Amino acid sequence: MKGGLRIVQILRVVLRHRLDTLLDETRLARWLKLLRPFVPVRGDAAKLARGERLRLALQDLGPLFVKFGQVLSTRRDLLPPDIADALALLQDRVAPFPGEQAEVIVAQALGRPLTELYRHFERTPLASASVAQVHAAQLPDGREVVVKVLRPGVETRIEQDLALLRSFARLAEKIGPDPAMTRPQEIVAELERSLRGEMDLQREGANASLMRRNFAGSPDLYVPEVFWSHSSEQVLTMERVHGVRADDIAALDAAGVDRSQLAATGVRLFYTQVFRDNFFHADAHPGNLWIDIADPRKPRFIALDFGIVGSLPEVDRYYLAENFTAIFERNYRRIAELHVEAGWMPATLRLDALEADVRTICEPYFTRPLAEIALGEVLFKLFKLARANQLTVQPQLILLQKTLLNIEGIGRTLDPRLDIWMVAQPVLADILQRERSATALRRRLREKLPGWLLGAPDVPQMLHDYLRKAVTGQVQLRMQSDDLAALAESSRAAQRQTVIALLGATLAIGGVLLYAFHLGGREVLGLPLAVWLAGLGALAAFVMAWPRRR
Repeated sequence: MKGGLRIVQILRVVLRHRLDTLLDETRLARWLKLLRPFVPVRGDAAKLARGERLRLALQDLGPLFVKFGQVLSTRRDLLPPDIADALALLQDRVAPFPGEQAEVIVAQALGRPLTELYRHFERTPLASASVAQVHAAQLPDGREVVVKVLRPGVETRIEQDLALLRSFARLAEKIGPDPAMTRPQEIVAELERSLRGEMDLQREGANASLMRRNFAGSPDLYVPEVFWSHSSEQVLTMERVHGVRADDIAALDAAGVDRSQLAATGVRLFYTQVFRDNFFHADAHPGNLWIDIADPRKPRFIALDFGIVGSLPEVDRYYLAENFTAIFERNYRRIAELHVEAGWMPATLRLDALEADVRTICEPYFTRPLAEIALGEVLFKLFKLARANQLTVQPQLILLQKTLLNIEGIGRTLDPRLDIWMVAQPVLADILQRERSATALRRRLREKLPGWLLGAPDVPQMLHDYLRKAVTGQVQLRMQSDDLAALAESSRAAQRQTVIALLGATLAIGGVLLYAFHLGGREVLGLPLAVWLAGLGALAAFVMAWPRRR
């Protein structure tokens, strides 16, 4: 019942702002025209431009729709200029709630009178967004801060919209195309996790603190300090910073900032966050990225609003890095293989056909400047490729994809001729070189060693049980696909291969651990014994695990 009422509310807002005129070429337009006589038009709708009507409608529909408009506003290469300009106002100029109400919320959330918490609290907000609004204030010691206050009732409104989206997702799984590939319920769940994190200002403060540590002393990015004594789940107090919006081209040019250099810095920061820290700002629209122009020769980004951040599972991050590397090297065969290995595309695809499709899309990036490529056309080709090859939607990559769009939009606003790939290539190569160095390997081994040692006493018994079952023929292989089912007919010789491969892998791991912790023992033919153990073990595991042709 509530979902049905919400649909009616959405249709009413669409008609009240006369957004149905934007849908004249669709089938839905005919049904909306039938409803027009029953919905009064907003008083000034006829006088407003289409972009302004769309902005006001999204604002009326609530935080979920405002977020959608914010993402759209960064895609000036896909939207008409008038609509992009109007939607840009959603980034920090949503209609505010009364300042008196904000004062009550702050005092109740922090459990102290407002006069005790702050020397001064500005009732008129500095900015107002979809989930919260920001007020200027002063701490008792005189330091300037900003106080972010959660909108009253925002949780209820978002819950209603999420319930509606969940209903749509369930319906899509029943009647939509390829629900196993599109995974609508998982996508909604990912969006829900992001929004719930954004509604917890204490979580946002923790995100800001971590990013501040990651970029401590950086000349390229500054993250404001969090004041935990004046923060809670509903209130967040942070250091006040000053700068200009990343899309304020007039102010940047007036200050003499090198916009090309600034755009390249923004791209490098994104790749550093993803591949060095595995912790990236995932709501990077211009309202949340300012530029510190105190020294125009050395401008730096200022990050704001950490309600939505992202990180990737180690496996996805590995395949993502390998994909970028393969793109930079124009190794389209490797890109096709990686998509299949990662499970992003079905293993039944023909790699040569997939390789040709990827080459067709990516090659223009290396033969012409990025500014000369119609990105809308490229996106269309990518979506067409996805449909043709049954691309599996990965919910954990949604935030990264959204952030890539935002960063690209800001970068091309600052420098329309920015070649993102050429800027990103050396940054990614340097990060990966350091992450895959012997020092990094040793660090990761040290981190994992306590867990391995904890389970080490059980390994001999587990290996003994497996060997006993293998010898007596009790080992069972459970296969699902027809191709794998054929392997179930393997003989005991294949089982012995597995056992030897396991022993070889054990020797290899043991040798690596001994060498990593300087326990290599005496040398044999100029090399530590641990190196010989690791090498022989790895060779045995490799040879025995290599597939035999029948």
